Amino acid sequence: MRILGLDYGQKRTGIAVTDPLQIIVNPLTTVETKELNEFLATYLKNEAVEKIVFGMPRHKDGNDTYLSEEIRVLGSKIKNSYPYLIVDYHDESFTSQTAKVFMIQSGMKKLKRQDKSELDKMSAVVILQEYLKHI
Repeated sequence: MRILGLDYGQKRTGIAVTDPLQIIVNPLTTVETKELNEFLATYLKNEAVEKIVFGMPRHKDGNDTYLSEEIRVLGSKIKNSYPYLIVDYHDESFTSQTAKVFMIQSGMKKLKRQDKSELDKMSAVVILQEYLKHI
């Protein structure tokens, strides 16, 4: 079964996914956050997913940010709607910086790297790779 990684933001949410054997992590898409529930409902109907991992934003001192509680509430709602799913959280500190490095190393053109939705997807990849201890 697959695992989804989410880089949640107030405007957009980047989404990454593993293969069914949970070996490879790929960027999936970026959706407007207001459309996230609809996206998840459709995706979960069509794909076998066992877990959703949210990137949990933290301040440099380790304390929660203004988004942390919003993410926990969303995680609880998802868990209530899909009781078979495991919902987990992973510290997303520095994932955007790591994603930028990956994008450069992969040879992505500068214009594409400036597309915020690309960064959101790649940040979700980093969150999921770190969670799975791939990096």
